[in-house]
Amino acid sequence: MPEPRGTSQAAFLTLPRAAEYLGVSPNTLYVWRHRRQGPPSFRMGRRVMYRITALDEWVCDQERADSRSNSALDPLNRKPQRRSKAVK
Repeated sequence: MPEPRGTSQAAFLTLPRAAEYLGVSPNTLYVWRHRRQGPPSFRMGRRVMYRITALDEWVCDQERADSRSNSALDPLNRKPQRRSKAVK
């Protein structure tokens, strides 16, 4: 990811620049937007724009939701569950 932005950089990125910022292809970001899966975006005139702070927050949310980077979600850290008795 690029270095944190200074005060001279824009607060918004176009779809191609947001894709570069996230390290994915513009087509992937377009598909995520179409499926409403990716980071929040909005239209500014004809352009699709992404707020840099929203991109950073979305990446953090993805990290927290991934069991490999969030030990609280790791199934190996859970206590074993007891089986319920079979109904006859």
